[in-house]
Amino acid sequence: MSVEIKEYLAKDAVVLDVRTLEEWNEGHIPNSKHIVLTVIPLEVEKIKSWNKPIIAVCRSGGRSGQAAQFLQQHGVDVINGGPWQNVAKHLE
Repeated sequence: MSVEIKEYLAKDAVVLDVRTLEEWNEGHIPNSKHIVLTVIPLEVEKIKSWNKPIIAVCRSGGRSGQAAQFLQQHGVDVINGGPWQNVAKHLE
């Protein structure tokens, strides 16, 4: 998992946080994008327009896994980064 995260960060991937606004406000990765999981289907075109690989994150990895699976089905280059702190430690 962490090898993939490092590879994606090296490719200038966008970190996409799919947690709720409350969770996001408690802490998140600087410069990450915040789109709540439930609205991901409405934001697919916006996400595609970033034209970058995506690392999806949430609190435990469950929701980011759902987001990653959905985005993959729509042709987005995405991995599940799991808990956001997991990705944050690669950025330090």
